[in-house]
Amino acid sequence: MKCPYCGNLDNKVVDSRLNKEATTTRRRRKCEGCERRFTTYERLELTMPMLIKKDDRRESWDRDKIVIGLRKACEKRPVSMARIEEFVDSLEREIQDMGEREIPVKLVGARVMDGLRNLDDVAYVRFASVYRQFKDLNEFMEELKDLLGAEEDEAAK
Repeated sequence: MKCPYCGNLDNKVVDSRLNKEATTTRRRRKCEGCERRFTTYERLELTMPMLIKKDDRRESWDRDKIVIGLRKACEKRPVSMARIEEFVDSLEREIQDMGEREIPVKLVGARVMDGLRNLDDVAYVRFASVYRQFKDLNEFMEELKDLLGAEEDEAAK
């Protein structure tokens, strides 16, 4: 592993930990050259389906794209990166379990929106406003009403 600070290839692993699902290994490393520490993540490389875009183009699965979108939606909200990573891990498992070679990007967007609704309401509305491309304030207000109605239904149970 190349040191991100000095580029040296000699380093040693100081600590290793698995995540809760034992799907990712976090390793703390120490560079033998500059003696600085850095973190690496080791994850099993999965074969993910191709995504079918709205215009019928095909695009490869890109985990980072989803993480970046979630981070933007959750910016300045009480949602940790660990929770975002856990959510994306579970999303990837769910999609892989479908066993499909191609899936519509709409399906992924819907799953992300469902997950965000459980993570943080404000992040959900932020993501929905970009994902659904609301054309006016009325569409935005309808989404908020749906969200508030769902919360009232949950509270009544």
